[in-house]
Amino acid sequence: MPRQIIIVVMLLSGLFTEAQDINGIWKGKIVMAPSGCFPVYNIELQLQVAGTRITGTAYHFSDSLNYIKENFEGNYNRDSNLVIIKEIGIVTFKIREDCVPCIKTYTLTYHRGGGNVVTEEQLRGSWATPSGKAIDGKTICEPGTIVLTRFEKSSFKPELKLPPSLTKRKAELVKEIKVDTGSIKIDFYDNGQIDGDTISVYVNNMPVVSNRMLKTQPISVSIKIDNIRTMQEVIMVGENLGSIPPNTALMIVTAGDKRYQLYLTSDEQKNAMVRFLYEKPVIASKNH
Repeated sequence: MPRQIIIVVMLLSGLFTEAQDINGIWKGKIVMAPSGCFPVYNIELQLQVAGTRITGTAYHFSDSLNYIKENFEGNYNRDSNLVIIKEIGIVTFKIREDCVPCIKTYTLTYHRGGGNVVTEEQLRGSWATPSGKAIDGKTICEPGTIVLTRFEKSSFKPELKLPPSLTKRKAELVKEIKVDTGSIKIDFYDNGQIDGDTISVYVNNMPVVSNRMLKTQPISVSIKIDNIRTMQEVIMVGENLGSIPPNTALMIVTAGDKRYQLYLTSDEQKNAMVRFLYEKPVIASKNH
């Protein structure tokens, strides 16, 4: 009986997948509709993740004479291992004149499998063009499938848009704040004795503060949030540990008539993240 229990536990544990670090190089095949210029061709995604936000570069290619380079952004749900990637702009392309690029959105899930020696990691799923049309506004872009495998090296020059201090550390969620105002002001102060702590601050993976020392005067950041940009993730990166480790900061948030006071800590293993969620303000109805 004990052996049966152990086997059942092992089988059940296989149903659950731990959240994975998906930073890195992913290569594979993308399948288009049979009527497409290239029904099956190669793709490489260079993924960088901080918090739940994804940033990176995509390379689509069949050979050296037919290729497209695009930037993308997206989200990674670590609980479900669901990856959503949206191409946001073509950097360069060289394809046949009768072919027109499709701007794609990918819905992928992380999978780990393989034999006893090698464990293969894959991102699998589907892609579609939200508008259904290519960049000429006429050509139909029919949805397709995609399978990617993790690789150590890129076929192209890696374009690291984010520093290792952001992508290699855990983004620890300190607080999730719901706001009903479009403008948020954030002030960073040294928490206690000024000991030379320096920080960088990223909003949705975009740098807004770079290597600034915390003092009695605030380092101020303003961010916008609304019903289009409904979530903003602010990550504080400790660039050093100061003379009194770890790197600590007092964060004062002013959102409309509400004020929040948070204490953030960052070291060589983790950064501090605060997530803001927009909620449309409730307008009280008038009684007649």
